[in-house]
Amino acid sequence: MIHELFAYLCVSDAKQAIAFYTDAFGAKEKFRLTEPSGRVGHAELDFGGTIVMLSDEFPECDIASPRTIGGTPVTIHLHVDDADATIRRAMEVGATLERAPADAFYGERSGVVRDPFGHRWNIGHSIEEVAPEEMQRRYTALLEQDAE
Repeated sequence: MIHELFAYLCVSDAKQAIAFYTDAFGAKEKFRLTEPSGRVGHAELDFGGTIVMLSDEFPECDIASPRTIGGTPVTIHLHVDDADATIRRAMEVGATLERAPADAFYGERSGVVRDPFGHRWNIGHSIEEVAPEEMQRRYTALLEQDAE
């Protein structure tokens, strides 16, 4: 039986990443384990009741950050009260805008930023409740429109 699921991010500078996530998203550091060298072996951040774990790179264990491997196929979705404000704040402290906030067919206003450590964040807030059937109808219409 599964009890929880945690995102575990590898970053190229955990101390700076913790500061960024605190400033950009309001995360609260729960704790960190630091080696004598200063490398962060493990840290936990509370994102409004959801824990995100992170560490520095450990090349000796094949644990590498997006910077080292040249990108990431993973997008983290952060659901917030105000996507525009959160995206703005993230950019003020170092994130790069990939997609400006816009209203979407699935009932959310969202945009995408890349943090300074290479992780991609889709940041959104709900603007309407959309039933799955209606979402599919809108998605199909959008695809048909794009095909024209």
